Amino acid sequence: MKVSIDIDGDLLKRAMRLAGTRTRKEAINLALEEFIKARLREQLKGMAGSGAVDMSFAELKKLRHQRQKL
Repeated sequence: MKVSIDIDGDLLKRAMRLAGTRTRKEAINLALEEFIKARLREQLKGMAGSGAVDMSFAELKKLRHQRQKL
């Protein structure tokens, strides 16, 4: 998807340097992936001990692999 947005150039350069990406597209896609993973981890932490997740470690691992295919 093509999108036109205004991004802080210095911030993008720092992100590219830290991530070791060669293109802006790679840096932005990686940043979005990392953001999503971080938020999902926070949601999961919030559910700890609530009984909302009633799966074994193997089941959670299988679910993670299925999600990564999306």
